[in-house]
Amino acid sequence: MSEQYRNCIEACYICAATCDYCATSCLKEPQLEMMRECIRLDMQCASICRIAANLMSLESEFAPELCRVCAEICQKCGDECARHEHEHCKKCAEACHHCAQECRNMAA
Repeated sequence: MSEQYRNCIEACYICAATCDYCATSCLKEPQLEMMRECIRLDMQCASICRIAANLMSLESEFAPELCRVCAEICQKCGDECARHEHEHCKKCAEACHHCAQECRNMAA
């Protein structure tokens, strides 16, 4: 794996796993309706993070462009998670915002 991609790939995989955990945890919350957008964005974010990490691992010429999109989704997911007070949402917001920054760096 290329050194230039290592930090971003790692951030993407951590973000994907954290989003999966957040979505699963949100499904167990008593106010499920309030968590709907969080769950939806968690699933999208986890998906694109895995795809972005995969393309970076392949040193694809499309990786920088996909990282730009990944950064947007991570930012939006992190912002949504930050609105909630659950510990899983707070941790997810941190992982998403970190990944968004790594992806912006990669896309630059």
